[in-house]
Amino acid sequence: MTKRIKLRTLLVGGLITLLFVVLVGKVYTVQVVNADFWSEKARELWSKSEKLLPVRGNITDRDGDVLAMDVAAYTVVVKPKVLQKLKIEDIVVSKLHLILDKPESEIRTIIEAKQKDGNYYEQREIRKEGYKIDKAVADRITSFQKELEVQTKQDDVGVFLQNETKRYYPKNNLASHILGYMDKEEHPVMGLEAALDKQLAGEAGEIKYERDGNGVILENGTVSFKPSHDGDNVKLTIDTEIQHYVEEAIKAAYVKYQPKSITAIAADPQTMEILGMANLPDFNPNEYWKASPEGFYDHSIKSLYEPGSTFKIVTLSGAVQEGLFHPDEKYKSGAINIAGSLIHDHNRVGWGTITYLEGLKRSSNVAFVKLGYEQLKDERLLGYIKNFGFGKKTGIELNGEIAGAITPKYATEYATAAFGQGKVQVTPIQQVAAVAAVANGGKLMVPHLVKEIEDPVTGKVTVTEPTVIRQVISEQSANLVDEYLEQVVSDQEIGTGANAYIPGYRVAGKTGTAQKVETNGKGYSTDKYVVSFIGFAPVGNPKIVVYVVVDEPNDKYAGGGSVAAPVFKDIVLQSLRHMGVSPITTTADGQKQKEQTVVVPELADLSLAQAKTQLKSHTLDYEIVGKGSTVLQQIPKANTAVAPNQRVYLLTEDRSKLPIPNMKGLSLRDALEICSILQMRCFTEGEGFVTSQILAKQNGENVLKLILAPPDTESLTPPADKVDDGKSTNE
Repeated sequence: MTKRIKLRTLLVGGLITLLFVVLVGKVYTVQVVNADFWSEKARELWSKSEKLLPVRGNITDRDGDVLAMDVAAYTVVVKPKVLQKLKIEDIVVSKLHLILDKPESEIRTIIEAKQKDGNYYEQREIRKEGYKIDKAVADRITSFQKELEVQTKQDDVGVFLQNETKRYYPKNNLASHILGYMDKEEHPVMGLEAALDKQLAGEAGEIKYERDGNGVILENGTVSFKPSHDGDNVKLTIDTEIQHYVEEAIKAAYVKYQPKSITAIAADPQTMEILGMANLPDFNPNEYWKASPEGFYDHSIKSLYEPGSTFKIVTLSGAVQEGLFHPDEKYKSGAINIAGSLIHDHNRVGWGTITYLEGLKRSSNVAFVKLGYEQLKDERLLGYIKNFGFGKKTGIELNGEIAGAITPKYATEYATAAFGQGKVQVTPIQQVAAVAAVANGGKLMVPHLVKEIEDPVTGKVTVTEPTVIRQVISEQSANLVDEYLEQVVSDQEIGTGANAYIPGYRVAGKTGTAQKVETNGKGYSTDKYVVSFIGFAPVGNPKIVVYVVVDEPNDKYAGGGSVAAPVFKDIVLQSLRHMGVSPITTTADGQKQKEQTVVVPELADLSLAQAKTQLKSHTLDYEIVGKGSTVLQQIPKANTAVAPNQRVYLLTEDRSKLPIPNMKGLSLRDALEICSILQMRCFTEGEGFVTSQILAKQNGENVLKLILAPPDTESLTPPADKVDDGKSTNE
């Protein structure tokens, strides 16, 4: 018995000793051999990490008017477990359906779905209708939440809002193709949102800290902090007012002619800063999911056209530079034989024997075949075309730009290229850059949409400087071309650009009416055209170049002069007035007299008495808005050039106390600024300047309707019987 006891004791002792050795070995392995690994694991349990999200940078126009910004948003979240416990799932499904306009079946599926273990989810987001909703909808959800709390006598009713941010575009459709949009998953889609995403997005930060088992931060724990870096703010070259003029003008033409698309670009030819650029159809980036697929296509940089006669500007420039264009030299119009093929003028029979200048005014194809094909010849013609930037991307700050194609091979293809048809395919932005080179003295420049980029953390500002690619033609040659193109517009008898004429301003330009190739690629259509107009003003010191291109207007007899030139005229007239460029009028004795303009002085922080004195010295009328004694804000802004009869508004009180002033005579931009200050919704009818205003109520809310009209331009319109001869195949 004693022997057995000793044996058992020895066995148990041996097992205990073995287990102890194994335990010691395990502890040694954990604490010594794998110390780093388990230390890191422990640290993961102790530590808490939180991402610090940056604010996406704002996008503004050239004057700081916000076009894209981050704003507060809210996501609807439900707690299925809580809803089932309180037995209110039917009420929640019904109410969320009404508020979010989401099918009840889809909401019920979200609420009643179960996990793999058979239990209901703790919480789920209501997507997509309840994802990143705006405040108005969020307020209805909050009200419903409070109703449930009263009904159930519970603090947690299984429905709540999660704070988010979303991208907001305060001007809605304005400049939508330029801006692009951010989808609800915060992915940039097209436009500058995508092209400048790296700069706009910023860099996320992170904070890490250690905590105990109860989640309390340890007082002596290690804390690491990497701050977030907010995205850069981007200021564009776009002028919101000019962008508005562009969009309103093409909308009117779009309604009238119902084309496949219409595009217009306005730029400063001296710097190639884009002042306005738009396409129709377009889209609202705040509601991008409602747009048709065609609305997202940016024709300005992606569509290729045979440009037609607007391209004759390139041939004309080359001929002038080479000393080959003699305006008074004569030729036989009508038709010309090139390698056995007849090329006709757009009226087929021509105008007999005429000068080359008359041929330019009438947009004679034969004249430009003679200049481009016979005199410049293939190699030099192709050289000028490429030197003007065709066949290469312009370098504008947008993704997806098309390079175009210049591929003439045979004699007839070089001949037709001289007047913009055949193996010549170009984009609208290339056309603008090329004609701007003619306007600015012969310098081909890179078009820009970005004026400057500011780092909000360091305050560093990176300015986009004008970039000259090459001198295409001499300044002297460019000036001559300008004068010839001016006559295309100013000659009201035979000039195809007569409908672009604006009394008081020297306007140069060229029409284009090009047949479209049939869809089967065999020959040209007899009833489908691309019509266009491109020009600049004022000649001698151009401030703006504008290109308008209309793809397949519903009138098969329409031409560039009858369809596109009036759109050009509307944009240029309003833009020049907005920029303070006054027309030149002629007095009875034939002397030229410049229309008077007045520069608005700086009035902010002045007393009313001081402000009145300043305005009287500038012979400006004024209206005081509010009952204060100091000017807090003024409209129009300081240093704005205005007409002598322009009224200046002096705002003297906090916006919440301001009455609605009489806005008659204000530009749309200034009127909308007053509406913004008053925090009042405004609706507009017409375009130009405010002629009257109507205060009304809509859904119980005060709204202001502004009736607008352009400056009195009846006297500026050519006679009704003077229309474009664009019934031809190529004008």
